[in-house]
Amino acid sequence: MRIAVGADHAGYGLKQALADHLRAGGHDVTDCGTYSADRVDYPDFGEAVGRTVADGHADLGVCVCGSGNGIAMAANKVAGIRAAVAYDVTSARLARAHNDANVLCVGERLTGADVAREAVDAWLGAAFEGGRHQARVTKLDAIGDSD
Repeated sequence: MRIAVGADHAGYGLKQALADHLRAGGHDVTDCGTYSADRVDYPDFGEAVGRTVADGHADLGVCVCGSGNGIAMAANKVAGIRAAVAYDVTSARLARAHNDANVLCVGERLTGADVAREAVDAWLGAAFEGGRHQARVTKLDAIGDSD
């Protein structure tokens, strides 16, 4: 699978660890930055991952910042992106199974590397359940279409 990864300075270390984990799992990883722990702004990297996924250059995306929240907000500004913040295996699995999240966001300051790897694996291993969830995802995707 093609997976875009991105982070700000507060998520740089965990992004690197997750990218290595994904590559070891056989995934094709596109690193959208940042490339050091020097201070940068999370919107730039959330948008970069979101656009990479929305444009079809990656199937899914993984974003990291201090909390996971800011970078998720940035990714969600890109049409077609459903970015979810996960704190553990269950929240990651449900983000995919119920919300069809195509970008998973984690916070380096809140989630340890082992838990983050397990959460990413759970998210990748889950399938969107459709059914009663499909109508809700369709409504999410339609928000902003009439603006």
